Amino acid sequence: MKTKQVVLITGASSGIGKAIAGNLVERGDVVYGTSRDLSRNADAPGARQLPLDVLSDESVHACVRAVLEESGRLDALINNAGYALTGALEEASVGEAQEQFETNFFGMARMVKATLPVMRRQGVGRIINIGSLAGVKAVPFLGFYSATKHALEGYTEALRHEVRPFNIRVSLIEPGFIRTGLGKNSRTPRDFIGEYDPWRVRALESITRYINTGPDPEIVARCVLRAIESKRPKTRYKAGREAMQVILLRRLVPASVFEKLIRAHFQTDFGRPGG
Repeated sequence: MKTKQVVLITGASSGIGKAIAGNLVERGDVVYGTSRDLSRNADAPGARQLPLDVLSDESVHACVRAVLEESGRLDALINNAGYALTGALEEASVGEAQEQFETNFFGMARMVKATLPVMRRQGVGRIINIGSLAGVKAVPFLGFYSATKHALEGYTEALRHEVRPFNIRVSLIEPGFIRTGLGKNSRTPRDFIGEYDPWRVRALESITRYINTGPDPEIVARCVLRAIESKRPKTRYKAGREAMQVILLRRLVPASVFEKLIRAHFQTDFGRPGG
C-alpha cells in the first residue's frame, strides 16, 4: 500500500519504535506514536503523541478512540511496546513472570482486540508485531522474555489466518540484537540465587555486548516499511544478518550442535561446579 496511511505505534518514544515512526513520517503517513510517559518526548519529529498504557483496557480504548476522532480511520497497528526481564527462570517470581507477559504479550493482544473491529469495518488493515530472534531461539537468562516472544510467534501466525478474509494482513518482524535501550531498560528479579552467579554474569555481559555492537534500529524500521508497502506481505521478516544466520543454522545443524553453539555464544558452558 503506497497511499498515505494512518499508523499507530506502541512504544514509540525511543529505539525501534522511534525509528519506525521516523521512517513512516518521512514517507508521508499520519503517525501516532505512543508511550506511557509523554514527558520523555523523544519520538520522531512529525509523529503525533498519544499516552498509552498497554496494561489498561481503558487506556487502550481511549488511545484508539483518539486516533479515530482525529483521523477517521486506522490503517496499520505496529505493536512494539515491551521490556526484558533478565535473570534465571528460577529466580523470577510468578508475579514477575506475569508482569512480563502482561506487557509483552497481553498488551499486544489488547491492542489487536481494540483495533480489529475498526479494520474489519474498513475492509482493510495491517497489523505488524515486533518479535525477536529470542522467539525463535531461547536466550539463557532471558527465559521469560524469550517465552513472550515465542508466544507472539504462535499468536501472529494464527491471527494471520483468521483475519485474512477481512483483507487484514498480519506480519511479524524478527530482529536479532539491536542497538537499543533494551538492556538499560530491562528489569531484574527481586530475589537472586547465588548458585547462578557465574553463568548469569557471563550471559548478561554477552547480551549487553551484543546489544551495544548490534545494528541500528533503522534495520528494523526498513523491514516494517516493506511489510506495510507490500501487496502480499510475508508472515515473517528477519531483521539483520544475525537473525538470518541463526535461523539458517537451526535448520541445518543437529539440535545438539545448535545447543552447544548457543551456550558458547552466551558463555554458559564454562565453570561448571566440580568441572
